[in-house]
Amino acid sequence: MSKQKTMVKESGYRAVSKFLIASPYKIRPVAALIRRRPYTEVMPLLENMPHKGARLLWKTVKSAASNALNVNKKLDEDMLYISKVMIDDGPRMKRMWCRGRGRADMLLKRLCHITVVVDETEKAGV
Repeated sequence: MSKQKTMVKESGYRAVSKFLIASPYKIRPVAALIRRRPYTEVMPLLENMPHKGARLLWKTVKSAASNALNVNKKLDEDMLYISKVMIDDGPRMKRMWCRGRGRADMLLKRLCHITVVVDETEKAGV
């Protein structure tokens, strides 16, 4: 018996940033702050946060909103909200870290992928 995967088409407008040099564990708390919030409220919040993850999220959210406004000319920025934010693990860059007495450790530089889905407020009733 073979299992078939059914792909559910998600509504909204997406933007994906891949292979960002930042740990997903550090970006996820920032992403939790912007989930299910209006676009006009999220952008100033991300601009004023001191975290590196906030800058990366700002760029991705801005790109998703631009995609939405470009595809649907009837939309306005006030009509958008962040419906989904996913921070996934990317591959790890492995580097050698020289230690004392001729030893070496592995230094893992973690990468992440950010996916943001922006949707219209009228659809969700937010």
